[in-house]
Amino acid sequence: RIRYLRDSGFQVSEIALALEMDDHALLVSLDKKCLEIEQAIQKEQERLLKIAVAKEEIQGSKSELHYHISMKSIPACQVLSLRRTVPTYYSEGDLWKELSAFAEKEEIEISSDTFTIYHDTEYREQDVDMELCAPVKKTGENREPFCFRMTEAVPAMASTMVYGEFSNIKKAYLAFAKWLQKNSNYQMSAPVRQIVHRGPWNENDPAKYLTELQIPVEPLQNVL
Repeated sequence: RIRYLRDSGFQVSEIALALEMDDHALLVSLDKKCLEIEQAIQKEQERLLKIAVAKEEIQGSKSELHYHISMKSIPACQVLSLRRTVPTYYSEGDLWKELSAFAEKEEIEISSDTFTIYHDTEYREQDVDMELCAPVKKTGENREPFCFRMTEAVPAMASTMVYGEFSNIKKAYLAFAKWLQKNSNYQMSAPVRQIVHRGPWNENDPAKYLTELQIPVEPLQNVL
């Protein structure tokens, strides 16, 4: 047990506690460690992507970077959710203010690793169905329009960084369609996620917006 706990990333203090656990408690502890590792891998993948963003920006090759697509897996996550159909993508900032105010009022601790799920099946100029998701450590009482839920794990997520105004996201979708043509063993799934690293609520210049577009994909042989 000491050997496999050590090889699984447990610290000495954690191993000492684990040796006193029964099998059920140990399995729970292993599941928790697995989730920690998956989250760490995701963060490292995001750091690598951001390093690539910085390198391309320094080299002045932004146009290619907009549509560089990489693959990663996304684990399930417990979140505080706010879903609503809003006029445009620019309305997202107001929704985040609304969710943040609710969390502060209810004393809900939320993670900074927030993301948005777009339930539309294609890019829309208006009437965007978006769901804001703020990871939380524990759930609370649902109060419309806010609710606590577990997001779905995504085994294969195609991801790309998009520079500039939100209108550039439409071009990213077109680039993704071309990527699917080259990778014909994949098919787009749903729903799409976006992480706005820089937007109208923290950046005054639209040319400096930075959005991560995440599109679930699945092998064609798994599609009926």
